[in-house]
Amino acid sequence: MTRTELIELLSVKLPNLSLPMVEQLVKEVFDYISEAMAAGNRVELRDFGVFFTVVREAHEARNPKTGAKVVTEPHALPRFRAGKELKEQVNAALLTAEPKTIT
Repeated sequence: MTRTELIELLSVKLPNLSLPMVEQLVKEVFDYISEAMAAGNRVELRDFGVFFTVVREAHEARNPKTGAKVVTEPHALPRFRAGKELKEQVNAALLTAEPKTIT
């Protein structure tokens, strides 16, 4: 699902809100999550999951193509851990659905 699809779905489910209001609401939620993670905080949405960052220290690595040693810079990585209820809902939906064949 894309952001646009989410906005369209919410505008149908919340007919008392105009489309621009729903767009602003979705933007504000995503902005808040992004800002909190950028500040090093975790964002927990009960029964859905947790957004957090992991900081990787600088370390020495190797370029797989040339074998040359490379020093990586320290950097932060965004992470998401699904909550128990979300995992159960996804598993229940996938286990009851018909298997898809890959062509």
